[in-house]
Amino acid sequence: METYLNFMLIRFALIAGGLVVLALLIFAIALTLKRRGRLDEVRRYADPVMRAGLRVAARRLEGGKSGASWSRRQDGRR
Repeated sequence: METYLNFMLIRFALIAGGLVVLALLIFAIALTLKRRGRLDEVRRYADPVMRAGLRVAARRLEGGKSGASWSRRQDGRR
């Protein structure tokens, strides 16, 4: 049992460390873009992508309430 808990703790530490590294990388990229004056340009390109992603996520969450209806189209066909 102790070996399993150690494995789970190591796995958690690796995941948390990876998320921290990813956050630092994103911060460094945003800072570099801001210093070069290109952050507004990147925002202009990323905005439609983020909106589309949020729409897809909202559709999945709404459809998930009634079971498998998220895999069907609006007219009921698959």
